[in-house]
Parts: sequence; structure tokens; C-alpha cells
Amino acid sequence: MKYEITHTPSYALGVIALAAGESIQAESGAMVSMSDSVSMKTEARGGIMSGLKRKALGGESFFINEFTAAEISGEVTVAPPLPGDVIAVELTGAPLLIQSGSFLAASPEVAIDTKWGGAKTFFSREGLFLLRATGYGTIFLSSFGGIRLVELGEGERYAVDTGHMVAFDETVQYSVGKSGGWKSTLFGGEGLVAKLTGPGRFYMQTRSADAFLDWLKPQLPSKG
Repeated sequence: MKYEITHTPSYALGVIALAAGESIQAESGAMVSMSDSVSMKTEARGGIMSGLKRKALGGESFFINEFTAAEISGEVTVAPPLPGDVIAVELTGAPLLIQSGSFLAASPEVAIDTKWGGAKTFFSREGLFLLRATGYGTIFLSSFGGIRLVELGEGERYAVDTGHMVAFDETVQYSVGKSGGWKSTLFGGEGLVAKLTGPGRFYMQTRSADAFLDWLKPQLPSKG
């Protein structure tokens, strides 16, 4: 499998070239276009119960689409629903935790599952569950806005607004708490933050869909 990511960082498009016999799994609705030589199969990834868990708990689609170039090579393009970036991350066995909504596609060797976040993410606007990617292969992540990689050293701490999280290595410890005192949290416009401690990689997005919706709502005409 070869790939190219174009039109970054605002309107990114993942262009994935499949050799004969190769396939790619993608989130439902992620496909933009595909060659006539590519066939698509839709299934509940990992079975019905796993699909239900991903839908109800992970915030992801119940179904996963699998695109296969059966006899001759072909192309599949994928993109996120909102304007933003797409990056490819190579997994080499170490698990990657992905915030709900940021998973776009992955090579078939990558297993996608949910991981309980418990109280750590209960107060986050992103939901109760994270997706957990394991295996050896390529995974495509999407964002609202651009994506920035932060490398955290051993014991290094970093704080990020919960609405700007994309993904991080499982080696990174995290908790969700106040950005400052209660006054700053309630009236400073920052709300709750994820507090991260290295070592490991962390990916953040430069825009927050929740913040954009909060800004957009007052601009919309009322029913009256």
C-alpha cells in the first residue's frame, strides 16, 4: 500500500494506492472516491457486539468499510467530514489511543477497539471512551484544523484543552482536570484540560469542533 496526503492542512485528502490483493479499512462515510477496480464490503468490525460497543461507547460508526483491489491495482481516497488535516501514523506494536472522531482509516493489520477512560474522560466533552489501535501497519488520523505533534520526554508534563485532543501513545499518562482555579475554569473560557505526562507522542488539533459550534449557535437565526 502506498499513500499520499494532499490539500493539507485545511482540506486534506488521503489518496491510497492499493496493489492487487491489498485492502484498507475505513470509517463509515470516510470514502470520497475509488477506482472501478476496487470493491467495497461493509461489516461490523470484529462482529456485532464489537460494532455495537464502538458505536455506543466509542462514538464511532457501527460499520467499517473494507476496500479491496482484488485483481488489479486501484485507488481509494478518504477525507474527514470537517475541514482539517489528515496524517498517517506507522504503528510498530505499541498501542495508540485515539480520541473519538479522529479515526479515519487503517491498513487491515491494525486492530481498532475501545478503551475505557473512566472518570478521566467523564468530564471531557469528547466522550467516555477512547479508541485503541494496536498492531503493525498504517493508521490515518483526521482533525478539525491542523495537527501538531508534541514529543514528551520522561516525566514531562503538558496540558491541552480536551476539545483539541487527537491521539497519544499509551505510554503517556493522562487525567482531566481544571485549567486553573474554579474561577478561571468557569469564566476564563478554557474549561477542562487533559493533563499529560510523558514519555510518548501526543497529537493535538489546532481547532475545536465544540468551540466552533458554541461560537456558531448565537449566529444562527432563531425559530421565532
